[in-house]
Amino acid sequence: MTAVFAHRGCTDGFVENTIDAFVEARRLGADGVELDVRLTADGALAIHHDAEIPGLGGIARLKVADLPAHVPLLADVLAVCEGMVVNVEIKNAPQDPGWDAGEAVAPLTAAAIEEAGWTSRVIVSSFQMATLRAVQAADGRLALGALWGVGTEPEPALAAAAAAGFAAVHPFVMSVSPALVERAHAMGLAVNVWTVNAVEDLRAMVAAGADTVITDRLPEALAAAR
Repeated sequence: MTAVFAHRGCTDGFVENTIDAFVEARRLGADGVELDVRLTADGALAIHHDAEIPGLGGIARLKVADLPAHVPLLADVLAVCEGMVVNVEIKNAPQDPGWDAGEAVAPLTAAAIEEAGWTSRVIVSSFQMATLRAVQAADGRLALGALWGVGTEPEPALAAAAAAGFAAVHPFVMSVSPALVERAHAMGLAVNVWTVNAVEDLRAMVAAGADTVITDRLPEALAAAR
């Protein structure tokens, strides 16, 4: 059965990547949630999609005390997600303000996950291969998912993920077909698809055998998957 992950929590009436959004996703019966982790100036793991917070600046230059009340830390989110899988997407791209080429966020994320007792209940994803390799070096027990951008060539990306020992690939919905899912499964890779919102796309991903859909349309996705 295809699992349904709430993209940044349940965002229907809730601010994305907040405690309330994740609690609501759990209440509605999501199998999991997807969230975004960014490193603060004092080494904390803030849950926020964009590199900057409007009116405050780049997260990489802010300390925990500077964060708005609605921006939680990773440990706070894990504490309210019992019973779900958590897809921890690490954000550390070269084009982001405050990009850290040393990938300090990777071991800190791995350590925070272990401290919270979540090592076997998360999948850590990133668009950056260097980030995933740094997580892998920090804790080889963590399941890793290679995020694909729009237009990624599937065959070399599948081969790279399999060779690296990753657990999954995370392609954009428009690039997924039954043949791609079959090929990935034959290579031992799960297929976790983002961001699947249209009802016809939800049904197509379920029919194709995708392992997970990551969606902003949680009730509709649950209905399609069940």
